[in-house]
Parts: sequence; structure tokens; C-alpha cells
Amino acid sequence: MQPDSAALLWDAATAVRRIQGFVVAKSWDDYSNDLLLRSGVERQFEIAGEAMNRL
Repeated sequence: MQPDSAALLWDAATAVRRIQGFVVAKSWDDYSNDLLLRSGVERQFEIAGEAMNRL
């Protein structure tokens, strides 16, 4: 494992947990009508994706 690997995996896992926390008990309508929620979820996907790309 590369020196950065553990940190990158931690970043990705943290982003996924944040997404789960953001959307828990939310309906699709809640999600689709809340720009701030959608933006937060999108940002966390970007963080997870970038970590996986670098890994």
C-alpha cells in the first residue's frame, strides 16, 4: 500500500458516511427540492471519486 493509500481510503469512506448521513430519512422529493442537500451530496461524491481516482 502506498503511503497515501490509507488517507485516501479514509477520505472516501468518510465521504460515503457523510452522504449516508445527509440522505437518511429523506425522500426523493426532499432530495430533488433541496439545492443545498443535492450540492452537499454531489460534493461528497466528488471527494470520494477523487480519492478513488488517486488511489
